[in-house]
Amino acid sequence: MIKNLLFDFGDIFINLDKTAVYTELKKLGCTATEEEILSLNEVYEIGDFSTEDFIHEMKQFTPNATDQQIGEAWNSILKDFPVKRLEFLKAIVDSEDYKVFLVSNTNDLHINWIAENIPFYEEFKDLFDQFYLSQEVGMRKPNPAIYQLILDMNAINAEETLFIDDTKENTDSAAALGCKVWNLKPGEEDVTQLFTINSELF
Repeated sequence: MIKNLLFDFGDIFINLDKTAVYTELKKLGCTATEEEILSLNEVYEIGDFSTEDFIHEMKQFTPNATDQQIGEAWNSILKDFPVKRLEFLKAIVDSEDYKVFLVSNTNDLHINWIAENIPFYEEFKDLFDQFYLSQEVGMRKPNPAIYQLILDMNAINAEETLFIDDTKENTDSAAALGCKVWNLKPGEEDVTQLFTINSELF
């Protein structure tokens, strides 16, 4: 029986355009490859770079861009947050049937943008029993240690936990620990369909 719901953030609650960052950086004359950008991102997402450090590193590839331009290009991945998903989460919390957690690979630039542009972000955040951001815990998905940390800190069982994420590598890692998983397909499925698509688990 599922007692715990562990949600990803991007493309589960807030919509993303994962191709936008590279496109926008290229418009600024960025010479980095996608692999080099991903490598910097991984360091930034576990908190080993401050935002100042990250902008400095990005300027090595984009010397003619301002800090603001780089920040705006970086945040171009972030799109809208449909209110129906907030209402869906509220209904889950109101039911008191499940503990709810969030785990997200993210960074200061993204979280600051969300806080400034999504008016109900704090309300959303407060709905969760615990809210785990990679930059704060020093590790990121699909590292199994991040899931184990959540299980251990909250004294919950993997077998009673359903993890919802749009990246198969992440759900595969959680499944290897014994979690039930839903690898949601953005554009084809929506988190509000949680209980219908996964009805056999509930």
